Amino acid sequence: MDIPAKSEADSETARAWSIPLAEINPASAERFQNDTIWPYFERLRRVDPVHVTADSEFGPYWSVTRWDDIMAVDTNHQDFSSAEGIGIINLEALREQQRVMGERRRRGAGFITMDEPEHGAHRKAVTPTVAPANIANMTPVVRERAGRILDELPIGEEFDWVDLVSKELTAMTLATLFDFPFEDRRKLTYWSDVFTNMPGHGPVRSWEHKAEAAFECFGAFQELWNQRLDAEPRMDLISMLTRNSATRDMDIEQYQGTVVLLIIGGNDTTRNTISGSVYALNKFPEQYDKLRANPELISSMVSETIRWQTPLAFMSRVATRDVELGGKTIAKGERVLMWYVSGNRDETRIERPSDFIIDRDRPREHLSFGFGIHRCVGNRVAEMQLTIIWEEILKRFPEIRLVEEPTRTYSPFVHGYERMKVIIPARA
Repeated sequence: MDIPAKSEADSETARAWSIPLAEINPASAERFQNDTIWPYFERLRRVDPVHVTADSEFGPYWSVTRWDDIMAVDTNHQDFSSAEGIGIINLEALREQQRVMGERRRRGAGFITMDEPEHGAHRKAVTPTVAPANIANMTPVVRERAGRILDELPIGEEFDWVDLVSKELTAMTLATLFDFPFEDRRKLTYWSDVFTNMPGHGPVRSWEHKAEAAFECFGAFQELWNQRLDAEPRMDLISMLTRNSATRDMDIEQYQGTVVLLIIGGNDTTRNTISGSVYALNKFPEQYDKLRANPELISSMVSETIRWQTPLAFMSRVATRDVELGGKTIAKGERVLMWYVSGNRDETRIERPSDFIIDRDRPREHLSFGFGIHRCVGNRVAEMQLTIIWEEILKRFPEIRLVEEPTRTYSPFVHGYERMKVIIPARA
């Protein structure tokens, strides 16, 4: 196939279309950090939508990049299991992790890495906390906090939006969901970053540092478990786990795995979409004008941001039997990555998918929350926070201006931002 004409002025795009298919490793963290992933996924969607990477730092794996194929895997938990993990692990890093943290940490798993019927029972335990009725109760509190965060932002001075807004709002909400000590809420952000980064990236200095932080986290949550085990029932996530018969007696590795899942799920997805909304509106200023002119588009804009940003780039499964997909045979035991970040840019499913369009006809039509039994349990909480922060922003600020390109996360899994320098020229 000919290289698209647009690649002639773009060396990375030219490379994406010229290197042998077998050499394409979609899970390159460097490309995610440099934001050069898009032409590689475009090529795979067009010419090799079910692609095998035979040799990588993660070992061999399959990549599924088109919408329909992703849906076929995501909704078929019988043939594609999450029991062996939903991510990928750098093999060298795994050896270091086992050396420092021990094999026990490798076995810990939350309910996202369970199959039925165990998965459903564990998921059901936490559902009341993120159900519509409890979200409605939380909404006034989140709105008050969002307003306070925004009112304290400097005007006419550059600052890091990720730190002062995205991290802070999600930390506040996550602390409420856990009923975690509010004054220590930024520990939740810190632990999330520790769990999702390798040494040299994010806050992680070394494998020993990563282990120390992990054990600090698990110690804090073990104390919460002990406090709530026989206390009066409350609506927080830990109380839900202690009161439910399916989770009350789970072993410590399962509990710790569930804690990691809830911390990362409640932190990374929302905070990176909040940051992504500011970035997208600056990159598509006509959409920002449209939003200011019609604040009723906030809900639609939120869904479009979740699609366009895709805060978790993929989820993975392992085949439980030989499965044919897209003319390829995925053998039993082989790992498959469902690239939501690519499916959300599938030209055959979404019109102008690379453009940020806040008034699409079907804005909630995206893959970012997954489908099937593992669909994101906290999706409504994420949408609530995003909606509120933009309702409050539009009341206060005519413009949030991006100063320079942000620093992106070094990860093929968490698709987000480490820092984003902005300036608010004036208040409304």
